[in-house]
Amino acid sequence: MIGDQLRELRTRRGLSLRALAAEAGVSATLLSQVERGVTEPSLSTLRRLAGVFGESVASLFEDRTAPPVWISRPGERSTLRGPRGQIGYERLTPGNGRMEVLRGVLEPGQAISAEPWSHASLECAFVLAGTLTVDLDGSPRTVRTGEAITFDSQLPHRYLNRTDARTEFLLSVAPPMP
Repeated sequence: MIGDQLRELRTRRGLSLRALAAEAGVSATLLSQVERGVTEPSLSTLRRLAGVFGESVASLFEDRTAPPVWISRPGERSTLRGPRGQIGYERLTPGNGRMEVLRGVLEPGQAISAEPWSHASLECAFVLAGTLTVDLDGSPRTVRTGEAITFDSQLPHRYLNRTDARTEFLLSVAPPMP
């Protein structure tokens, strides 16, 4: 699905694979593999591509024929990869550009990114299992199983697992980050 969207956006803009790769700062080979469904792009790559098109990351997954009711089933969800493949988010919502709900899993010692970052959205993280550390504007916040944290995503932030056990959480972002 992401490959089809990427191809549609690229051709609509009249870009070759090489031209898009140059603008996004990625390889043409990677883009070709994504378009053909051979590989899944990292979240960092998706952000770069979305920036080239002036779209949100969610728009790259948008299904223009999505039904008004969406059921998300295990094994049928698309996955977003964090920088250097550190974390995989499962997309629980269709790409309608208004809201993004993701399921994240952090193994012990993992973080979603090396450094905090920000974007114009509202985020809510609900911990399903384990303990999540949210580095929020330079201050660590601990969120345990059954708890949630909501914040303005314009504050620099990142999610970490500083425990010896796996952490599973739901992340809601509205509107989806650009």
